[in-house]
Amino acid sequence: MSKSKTTLDPQVIEIVKATAPILEERGTEITKHFYKRMFSNNPELLNIFNHTHQKIGRQPQALANSVLAAAKNIEQLENILPVVKQIAHKHRSLQVKPEQYPIVGENLLGAMKEVLGEAATDEVINAWEEAYGVIAQVFIDVEQEMYEEAAKMEGGWYGFRPFVIDKKVKESDVITSFYLRPTDGKELPQFQPGQYVTVKAEIPGEEYLHLRQYSLSDAPGKDYFRISVKREDGSEEYPPGVVSTFLHEKMNEGDILELTAPAGDFVLQTNNKPVVLISGGVGLTPLMSMFNTLIEEDHPVTFIQAAQNRHLHAFHDYTSKVANEKDTVSYHVCYDRVTEEDKKDPYVQKEGRIDAEWLQSLLPSEEAEYYFCGPVPFLKATNQILTEELNIPSERVHFEFFGPAASL
Repeated sequence: MSKSKTTLDPQVIEIVKATAPILEERGTEITKHFYKRMFSNNPELLNIFNHTHQKIGRQPQALANSVLAAAKNIEQLENILPVVKQIAHKHRSLQVKPEQYPIVGENLLGAMKEVLGEAATDEVINAWEEAYGVIAQVFIDVEQEMYEEAAKMEGGWYGFRPFVIDKKVKESDVITSFYLRPTDGKELPQFQPGQYVTVKAEIPGEEYLHLRQYSLSDAPGKDYFRISVKREDGSEEYPPGVVSTFLHEKMNEGDILELTAPAGDFVLQTNNKPVVLISGGVGLTPLMSMFNTLIEEDHPVTFIQAAQNRHLHAFHDYTSKVANEKDTVSYHVCYDRVTEEDKKDPYVQKEGRIDAEWLQSLLPSEEAEYYFCGPVPFLKATNQILTEELNIPSERVHFEFFGPAASL
């Protein structure tokens, strides 16, 4: 790869923009081939990438979306800076390094050539090589700032830091919390509610390291970090979770896990407005961090939790207790199936799925900030209800994907 420039020639811009429709049509095909090619040429990168996301196709789709966004905004890359920062948080958390960008570029251009054939002329590939150099430099610069910020903040660090599992608590049939304290006994940074950490898992019998990002599920300011992990048992569509199973079944109190410093841009911003939190399944984990922060501050909060049933629902007893004790908390639960036992619970108020009519009946009368997290279908449905049916302005609606970002 040639050394990147900071600006692009008009001719290069024209070629990149002209090829955007091809990427729109064949982007995922190119990125699937790219990952296959890169891992064949550079298997050491399997120590960084989530193998499950490769298998189910979310990572190639996410990369295709990012490349397409860059192509469409090549004249004004500042337009995609929010997306760059979101991805850069994940990269910093995973410890992606500047020297890995040329490897990605070389394999991406190679994949474009091999998939597009004659359409990938020398002129097109040369233009994309130049463009990639500029785009990569934007990421490298943003990530470098993030590395420095994470290391310099009080209690912060660079790279991986060892933590001991101080406590392991079962929260539901599938979700277990791990209370983690740094082995050096030193202080922890003040992370922002909603952020996540990367956990390094060295699993016996596995050739490569496994890195996974888990939301911090308690408020900042404690002398521990808490992550609450769902054991992914797999299905016809999804393979079982290698790391989640390892944590649930093999890691116990007293064992050591290595973490990177907290990262992520899905964070609580109250602006003195009431806050509405809406979770689907294990999507409640970053929202628990926000919830605990808000109750410490006596800030008005409405917490709406959807789950399949009581047995798979984490933190229900805790949240019910808080709602009983605090006038600032409004708590509501929706289950796919409601049992006779559930009907005795004042907080279990709906069967089936969250809909616009029920949601509207729970919302505060004044303007609020909305945060939601859960599986992709849940995100799509919730986003549609809020923005299209209830006409909540998009700037007050915040959500996070677990894993590679998709499009709603």
